[in-house]
Amino acid sequence: MIQWLPHVNVSLNALATLLLIAGFVLIKQRREDAHKKVMLATFGVNVVFLVCYLIYHAYVGSKPFPTDPAVAPKLVRYFYLGLLATHIVLAATVPFLAIATIYLGLRGRRAAHRKLAKWTWPIWLYVSVTGVIVYLMLYQIYVPPAGTT
Repeated sequence: MIQWLPHVNVSLNALATLLLIAGFVLIKQRREDAHKKVMLATFGVNVVFLVCYLIYHAYVGSKPFPTDPAVAPKLVRYFYLGLLATHIVLAATVPFLAIATIYLGLRGRRAAHRKLAKWTWPIWLYVSVTGVIVYLMLYQIYVPPAGTT
């Protein structure tokens, strides 16, 4: 079952992306109750993702990006590593930003909630989208032929 977790994780990242966009649209439409439910669902999806991610990496460790230029050109590798670095750094901030933003929203502190959400939402969206891109590059596009590393 562990080998399926990267596919589960990318599905959860894609779902989080869609929910983040839906939450944004809903608040722009001033549908606050629907926005609240969608954003809480987004947070729940991310919690499930984090659990699956930690389980996978506890058993498998990290999966290196191919170094063979025949599989992935050096420029692609550098792009991947840069994308991964920003993804990791920002992903580490999302739980803290999301919890603080949700807390402010649930407490009715609208001005503070909106101010923090202007930072939280784009960072969270970036992390979700780049999570999908990292998966595609690592598990679908730049995959060494079977029997090689």
